[in-house]
Amino acid sequence: MSSDRRRLLRAARFALHLITVALVVVTTVRAVVDGAELLPAALAAGGFLAWYGAGAAFAHGRAAGWWLVGLGAIWTAMLALSPEFVWLSFPLLLLAGHVLTARWSALFAAVVLAAAIAAPHLHGVEVTFAHLAGPLLGGGFALAVSLGYDALLRDAVEREELIASLLRAQHEMAGLQDELARTQRDAGAARERTRLARDLHDTIAQELSSVSLLARGGDADRMPQIDALAQHSLTELRRIVAALAPAELEGTALAGALQRLLDALAADTGIRAELDVDEAPPALPTPVEVTLLRIAQSALANVRQHSAADLVRVVLASEGDRAVLQISDDGRGFDTTALEARTRSYGLIAMRSRLRELGGELRIDSAPGEGTTIRAEVGR
Repeated sequence: MSSDRRRLLRAARFALHLITVALVVVTTVRAVVDGAELLPAALAAGGFLAWYGAGAAFAHGRAAGWWLVGLGAIWTAMLALSPEFVWLSFPLLLLAGHVLTARWSALFAAVVLAAAIAAPHLHGVEVTFAHLAGPLLGGGFALAVSLGYDALLRDAVEREELIASLLRAQHEMAGLQDELARTQRDAGAARERTRLARDLHDTIAQELSSVSLLARGGDADRMPQIDALAQHSLTELRRIVAALAPAELEGTALAGALQRLLDALAADTGIRAELDVDEAPPALPTPVEVTLLRIAQSALANVRQHSAADLVRVVLASEGDRAVLQISDDGRGFDTTALEARTRSYGLIAMRSRLRELGGELRIDSAPGEGTTIRAEVGR
């Protein structure tokens, strides 16, 4: 239960306790003034408050129902002393809706109201319309307030439990997604290592072994053959290195690859996407282009999944001897302090690791409700 709701509940209970004590004091004084003996009236009032205080402090669950029945019995005995104690029916009915179920609270209320209406007649007081309407209207209102408040309280508790359950499920899902992403990365890395090992073994390693055998023979006539094998090995090595570059960069510049990423994002999600590139875009080495493209892919994946943005803007520019890639969105944003504290933020770790290898740096600017800006800088 939230702290605000706990404070509200404590305030409501304090108000009920205060009303009950005030009614006991007032009705006891009126009963004595009306002719009731002081000692029996004071003892009855003291017994009522003692039983009320004990139950308010210790009675819970099913015991609370029996405590309320006992409180009603004490009140009925007080009615025998003076009809002034009829006013104590109101805290009884306020308690009934909270302590008892709807069916039992209705039965309890009927008994209390009947006793309240009959009390003036038993003491020889002329019964008027006020003696009938007062308990019925006031008691019915008190019971309705009690039942309504209890229903609202139960709904609030259920709603908070549901929200807590949804948050737990969301956190568990985020953990599973991180675990799945890590597993996929590990599996992809293992497959890539296997492919590279196979390619190197089947081409470069075999040809270098042949070159080594031919060179050991010391036969000058073998030199053209050794050169041909070396050239072929160099060609194969370049092919393997080229295969490591992202397919998005094949035959195009980084700007074109970024534009295709944004076009795909807009087509899939409806998010408006803008690309701003310097009129003379910087010429970047392939490793830098690959790193910036991977960062853009990761950042746009986060925009797609988490930002709820309407607009994303990507800027590719040069500042002095550094290339700058900046991705900004107008989405929901987040608390960067909480993000930095996470130990499993693999996307952020991967971005910074790629840039660190090239001597670059990554900056993140975000706040809840203010969008997010990711800025990557790396030397050209």
